Amino acid sequence: MQEVTSPGRTAVGYVRVSTEEQSQAGVSLDAQTERIRDYCRFNGYELRAIYRDEGVSGSVKLVDRPEGGQLLHLVACNQIGHVVALKLDRLFRDAVNCLQTASDWDQAGIALHLIDLGGQAVNTTSAMGRFFLTVMAGAAEMERNLGRERTSSALQHMKATGTRLGMPPLGFSKRTPEGQNDVLAAEMEAVALILRKRRRNRASFRVIATELNARNLPTKRGGTWHAATVRGIWLRREEYGPYIMNADVSAARVSCDTGIGRHAPPGQRGVGEQAHYAPSGESSAVIPNAPGGVA
Repeated sequence: MQEVTSPGRTAVGYVRVSTEEQSQAGVSLDAQTERIRDYCRFNGYELRAIYRDEGVSGSVKLVDRPEGGQLLHLVACNQIGHVVALKLDRLFRDAVNCLQTASDWDQAGIALHLIDLGGQAVNTTSAMGRFFLTVMAGAAEMERNLGRERTSSALQHMKATGTRLGMPPLGFSKRTPEGQNDVLAAEMEAVALILRKRRRNRASFRVIATELNARNLPTKRGGTWHAATVRGIWLRREEYGPYIMNADVSAARVSCDTGIGRHAPPGQRGVGEQAHYAPSGESSAVIPNAPGGVA
């Protein structure tokens, strides 16, 4: 919280960013703070304090936010006459929360000021301002709900068509429209080591993570291996069956020439195809394909 001045025509500001928004231009804490200072200076309000919630989701109630709770305590003590924020979604999580809070503040003689609501400043010191806040809060709520419906429909369609969501698992770069996988040899080496160490040596996840780091085999995001990361790969071991065909020799369906090959899923492979691969320091082997892609 930044302390600013003493009471007069007192106002307090509130700024918030979620983790994802911190790098976006126009919604950073400093950008919001500057807009609030300029607004209060232009309208003749003495800015008593600016409450700053950093890395807090808008889905969290104002009262449950660290700085938001302090703001509400100050309001309850009737020590201010105005609350200023850049946008509606900086303060409130939905239309109901906004309108209920604004109504309570209005009865206490405290005005809400939103500097940018639909492109213009709005405050609840007048009947027109309260009306416009009601309309715009409802419109914002409708747009948010429509966005959720569109996202839900898109996710359902992707699930129905078998599209993999999010980052591909370790060992693969992507899934093509034809249902084929692009296999990454360097990453599949780590997968093979994990499966071999668990099945042959019954090594703990922590021990395996230490060895992966010692071999400089990166995680999917290029970071450090931890026991939990190794466990996640182990729990998905069935998905690697068609590509890591034997835990002892760790054969994977990887192109020998480039280290990256496009491979059809089980049941779509040509008769007589072979693949050979083994992690660094291990003997490789050539294993003919078995039905279903598992030897």
